[in-house]
Amino acid sequence: MATGRNHRPATRSRGIPEATVARLPLYLRALTALSERSVPTVSSEELAAAAGVNSAKLRKDFSYLGSYGTRGVGYDVEYLVYQISRELGLTQDWPVVIVGIGNLGAALANYGGFASRGFRVAALIDADPAMAGKPVAGIPVQHSDELERIISDNGVSIGVIATPAGAAQPVCDRLVAAGVTSILNFAPTVLTVPDGVDVRKVDLSIELQILAFHEQRKAGEDSAAPAVDAPAVPPAARRKGPDGGEMPAVMPV
Repeated sequence: MATGRNHRPATRSRGIPEATVARLPLYLRALTALSERSVPTVSSEELAAAAGVNSAKLRKDFSYLGSYGTRGVGYDVEYLVYQISRELGLTQDWPVVIVGIGNLGAALANYGGFASRGFRVAALIDADPAMAGKPVAGIPVQHSDELERIISDNGVSIGVIATPAGAAQPVCDRLVAAGVTSILNFAPTVLTVPDGVDVRKVDLSIELQILAFHEQRKAGEDSAAPAVDAPAVPPAARRKGPDGGEMPAVMPV
């Protein structure tokens, strides 16, 4: 079986924009749902709505894959699932290590979606000696002293960091030195990596803060008072201006 160390996705070499790459998983999720319902074809409008994008953007994204659909028929669901999975590198085995088996790390280890999407949790690693040997999701936790050996033995190129913030950069440095070239970072800190190493950061607190901003904005719009027209000035309150025209006795602020 192929491993992630020896096979890299072809998206960059084929010139697919990063924005398009970021949307491919959305299309794949929607297409997988259609496939599970045995839907044979889907129109660009239907698929775009399911993925949360507009149909023109979807058609442009698919043009980078060389997939244009059939007029009056739409896109073949199974073929698109294969095509996008291939572009994302999901038609091969990607061994992954998760470092930091606290509450979040354990939850990630128990996530059942990895295997069905081409990812195999090769090892769970933690610095706490008391965790060593403890099974999580059926996988025994290994001590961080074994990190480099585990990466080498399993051909790991993707690492997941779920440690506290203070431990994240040292863990990242060890992962990179051992040959890991892609990192998914759940620690609340920014990692520094050399060229050639990709980092995707997932910060739940930032996402919640962004949602709080939008909630506050919506609440402010709801409570905003409607504009009120200025009251008319009665004739008696008017006086002549320097040019002979009428002007209010009291100028409005």
